[in-house]
Amino acid sequence: MGKTSYVRLKGSRQFRQRLLLATLSSTPILVEDIRSDDTSPGLQPHEVSLLRLIEKVSDDCTVEINETGITNDSKDSSVDTFRTTTLHMLKRFGVPLEGLMLKIESRGAPPLGGGEVVLGVPIVPNSLTAAHWVDEGMVKSIRGVTFSTRVSPQIANRMIYAARGVFNRFIPDVHIFTDHRSGPAGGRSPGYGLSLVAETTSGCLISTDVAVNYPKADETDVMEDSEEKPDMLPPEDVGVQAASTLLGEIEQGGVVDSTHQGLLFLLCALCPPDVSKVRVGMLTPYGIETLRNIRDFLGVKFVIKPDPTTNTVILKCVGCGMKNLSRKIA
Repeated sequence: MGKTSYVRLKGSRQFRQRLLLATLSSTPILVEDIRSDDTSPGLQPHEVSLLRLIEKVSDDCTVEINETGITNDSKDSSVDTFRTTTLHMLKRFGVPLEGLMLKIESRGAPPLGGGEVVLGVPIVPNSLTAAHWVDEGMVKSIRGVTFSTRVSPQIANRMIYAARGVFNRFIPDVHIFTDHRSGPAGGRSPGYGLSLVAETTSGCLISTDVAVNYPKADETDVMEDSEEKPDMLPPEDVGVQAASTLLGEIEQGGVVDSTHQGLLFLLCALCPPDVSKVRVGMLTPYGIETLRNIRDFLGVKFVIKPDPTTNTVILKCVGCGMKNLSRKIA
């Protein structure tokens, strides 16, 4: 057996995406200098857990996961956005929605988490389907859900009232639901926030999240027992910020919002050797890095063409032909 040739990478930037692409493309990687300049260098606990999960799945083991963690924070998209927007993107690429579900058993806010979700994924067909997805449509409705854990239930109503005050000037079809959790279902830390999604006449879903929670402390027990805790953003400001951010995403155009650009490009690249064509708003730094990672790991290059009439960007590519080989051959 010859010596393994590794692709050498540095830093923690897009660590999860690089692991995913390396696994899909069977590319050995060596990641060095992970947070070498930080006070706490190296991998974070959630990254170690991801590595262990990938190792088990790649070895064709049966994995049962029952982890408690964070479901809503200010860094990543919430489980609400994942359920209402991310999962529905998959149907554009031929993934059946039957059996595709995400159930929120309990919510968890930073720093102590305590959230738990159940994710069900159906058997994906042999390959994805190339997509021609450029029609943005016009916004016809806005839906949303507030979350609140270990705080007053009235906070949710204050967020909704503030958000509707922004939307009522533009569109009447606005419905925002509440999800207040207490006890074990509310996790171990207080927090609240708002997840919004706009649906267009062509079926596009544009989403945004705003979450508020106490900052992470070096010693969470000290913060938990402390009588003086930092003030969190008022619920009214959360509602206005979430609504304004969603309007900004709509203004940018595209068939997905800025946080879903990376996933959209990845799905296009994994399609069969056929042309996929999609429209997005202004390319984000994360989206650009995703295009580079796709080129390096999958060998897929996108043709990028700005559309000055709509201030959007059209991207086209030929998929790498990734197939699902997880089933037994008769």
